Amino acid sequence: MSADPRAPERPSGNELELRGITKRYPGVVANDRVDLTVRSGEIHAIVGENGAGKTTLMSILYGLIPPDEGEIRLGGEVHRFASPRDAIDAGLGMVHQAFKLFPSLTVAENVVYGDEPRRRGLVDRAKARRDVAAIAAEYGLSVDPARRVEDLPVGVLQRVEIIKALYRDARILILDEPTAVLTPQERDALFVVLERLRERGHTIVFITHKLGEVLALSDRVTVLRDGRAVAELVTAQTDEHEITHHMTGREVALTQRPAERTPGEIRLEVRGLRVEQGDGPPLLDGVDLEVGAGEVLGIAAIAGNGQNELVESLVGLRTPDAGRVVVDGQDITTDTVAARRRAGVAYIPEDRHRVGTAGAASTRDNLLMSYQRESRFQRRRWLDRGAVDEHATRLIDGYRIRVAGLATPVGTLSGGNLQKIVVAREVEHDPGVLIAEQPTRGVDVGAIEFIHERLVEVRDAGAAVLLISAELWELRALSTRIVVLFEGRLVGTFDPRTTDEQTLGLAMTGASQASGAGPGAHR
Repeated sequence: MSADPRAPERPSGNELELRGITKRYPGVVANDRVDLTVRSGEIHAIVGENGAGKTTLMSILYGLIPPDEGEIRLGGEVHRFASPRDAIDAGLGMVHQAFKLFPSLTVAENVVYGDEPRRRGLVDRAKARRDVAAIAAEYGLSVDPARRVEDLPVGVLQRVEIIKALYRDARILILDEPTAVLTPQERDALFVVLERLRERGHTIVFITHKLGEVLALSDRVTVLRDGRAVAELVTAQTDEHEITHHMTGREVALTQRPAERTPGEIRLEVRGLRVEQGDGPPLLDGVDLEVGAGEVLGIAAIAGNGQNELVESLVGLRTPDAGRVVVDGQDITTDTVAARRRAGVAYIPEDRHRVGTAGAASTRDNLLMSYQRESRFQRRRWLDRGAVDEHATRLIDGYRIRVAGLATPVGTLSGGNLQKIVVAREVEHDPGVLIAEQPTRGVDVGAIEFIHERLVEVRDAGAAVLLISAELWELRALSTRIVVLFEGRLVGTFDPRTTDEQTLGLAMTGASQASGAGPGAHR
């Protein structure tokens, strides 16, 4: 395998063509005669709501599943892929949203796995490290070939996946929701890499829900809706409004603020919360917060500045080293998760797969989890299956969750539908306090609008809502107040109606602080 990853010269024109791709499953047509044309050396975005057929289409392109009808052309030549190996051999590489890496192996070992350089019949580990280092240097993919994957942050893991594809001489890179788990800084670094790849002649297919990224990065965009390709647009000649309308078939308003409300009595109170980390500085350093009934308090912070420790301390996943957490006058600082549930705390976690749901369990059971002991679901100390099924059916219909049936394992659902299950479960039990951590991460614009409406309904019902989001526009659209967390301390309080994203961004880096911020100033 060559250490020089530069793509070979090839004729301009259409690099990739899909013609009439159709895939049927029982009761659903996932792809319905889809046509797609991707030109050489361009970044082509594919967008659509959850369930629009994006993942199925890319799985067909990469040889993971066969189409029922249609053909794939690369450089004008028809290809049939029986496996991802066939696609790789034809010059395709795919970076999945869930990375396909071995945690216990090094970066170099992961990259060359299955295509190891050999010397005298043995794996040449030194050459593997040199080859990986050469590719990383060529494309600005800063990574240490000798580091173990289990020790790397998520942004670096994504670079490893890209290097894997380049090592196998991929001309066409398919990236599935590449920024869904990245911090803003990691996202910006990825964009630099993708632009460098384009400059070197690679062709990139970019699947995303984030229309701002589509407009910032892509050359053209194809819109899927209900399994069909409904629009192909030149990015420089379109905008979010037009793309959204093609995706949903209707008008969607995400940035319009809900009607203002005057906060009521304090429902969530945090005093002097502190989380230590051994010999280093504290992860949380004396945090004070108050959230009233009918209020949404937004938390803005760059990843790693204490927001995860704050959430874990509130919902019972860790015990703080000092301070108090009080809900409706009840001190719950050392309570179990179950006790906090009974006290009225609901939680939409950042990780819907690992924390929010049980992938092997049914849709019915996931919609019931942690509430199964409520009397309305009990009959003589046993679960009332009729009541459980009625509850699940009502939520599936009310939240427009696309699922084959109540027994469907949630691990088979799209990210947007899985997030709707989490949101439905948490907001439908009349919470007094709702902790919403990245509630719209990785979902489409229609689902974002729907989730925002549910959060506002919870607020209007009198709950205290704590909203943690990496999307500053989302915080500004929903919050009554925004506080900024930097290095474990609250450094500013902002009015979202009069504060722009640049001001918030500066505060998040510690470059500026709001006057009057401090203990007691965050109410």
